[in-house]
Amino acid sequence: MRARSRVRNGVRGLLAAAAMVCLLGAFALTERVPEPVGTGVAGALGPDCAPAWAGAWHAAAQPVPADPALAGRTLRMVVTPQVTGSQVRVRLSNAYGTTPMQVGTVSAAWSDGAAGLVPGTMRPVAFDGAPAVTVAPGADAVSDPVALVAEAGRPLAVSLFLVSPPDVLTQHGVALQTSYLSGPGDVALLDGGGAFDTPVTSWLVLTGVDVLAPRPVNTVVTIGDSITDGVGAGPGERWSDALAQRLTTVGGPAVMSVLNAGISRNQLLADAPLVDGDSPLSRYDRDVGAASDVVLHIGTNDIAAGRSADEIVAGMVRFADRARASGTRVVLTTITPSAAGAHGTPQAIATRDAVNGWVRAHGAEHADAVADFAAAVADPAAPSRLAPAFDSGDGLHLSAAGHRALAGALDPAVLTGSPCLDGGPSRVLASGP
Repeated sequence: MRARSRVRNGVRGLLAAAAMVCLLGAFALTERVPEPVGTGVAGALGPDCAPAWAGAWHAAAQPVPADPALAGRTLRMVVTPQVTGSQVRVRLSNAYGTTPMQVGTVSAAWSDGAAGLVPGTMRPVAFDGAPAVTVAPGADAVSDPVALVAEAGRPLAVSLFLVSPPDVLTQHGVALQTSYLSGPGDVALLDGGGAFDTPVTSWLVLTGVDVLAPRPVNTVVTIGDSITDGVGAGPGERWSDALAQRLTTVGGPAVMSVLNAGISRNQLLADAPLVDGDSPLSRYDRDVGAASDVVLHIGTNDIAAGRSADEIVAGMVRFADRARASGTRVVLTTITPSAAGAHGTPQAIATRDAVNGWVRAHGAEHADAVADFAAAVADPAAPSRLAPAFDSGDGLHLSAAGHRALAGALDPAVLTGSPCLDGGPSRVLASGP
């Protein structure tokens, strides 16, 4: 009877949440499969405001040698979507593996804030109608739609039984979010968190979550190095998070899904997947794809590696040209100051000043807009270093206040926004068990 009561309570909780989401307006599920958001800018006839899939969460992929001990265990990855909708899809990646990845049972549910699930919200996840999937080397697998209401800001838990990991596992190292690994066994369908006794601070295998939104929500991708990845900040404190909050505060068509594609130690001009990750241009298709907007903030590691200002500027131009050629609005940013080690030598300061001077004077000739991130967080008394309030303590990475300052330096008016979010009626109806 206790178990039955917990299930009833969980179902009531899910229905109550769905009712709350209904305040967002009118949306009925249809048989039509909507096109992905971000495939292009709305034409003169206006946007198609039918229900559409939107990118709700993303992690930039990095390789790590797989631990054979992962075989036969269940991962429970906890992520926070940025879009509200009536269904979800999950993306599993074997981007760096050279052998197949066999995944057994997969489920999606509301996270209870720890290793468990909110009772009554767990849904099995299928791939082409099958309860398991084998992901080929270098490939991704996108699930079938799952009838689970997702709420912006409410964590989801995606559990997957890893039957056989590939030789090289796809992961994202700096999650700023605790996920979990079980002991041996398939426990993907269990609500309880007791079997998940190992905390994990990386996102493994899971690289994306899409949500079926009642109206199209455009996406802005923030791509760059550890400043964008959030080193020095806490959960929900990256400048991409602060930007999402700012766009939500503005409201209406300014609201967008803000997806983070930062990789710690990343460089604009070098590819070193096992150490620094692929460069933004090399990973463009995977991390930016058909997004409507992209903000590039990178360069401090190139400076520390001895790259010249001319080389870095040329790399920014190549990236901006790539984005604009695909119809994506691109914003270039100045490089934040640093007094730390190779980032703060006299030569490094001179290089950064030269690059930032070019961005301020000429960046808009190659991009749709620029944002002066350096000025937003520099110490007015010594502009070559971070202001104390914005320094996480290492002279390079930003505090939570510093991340908010970066978000504040980007004018929402320079972004595409989501034209269908004009304040008209729209709502989400829960479906499924």
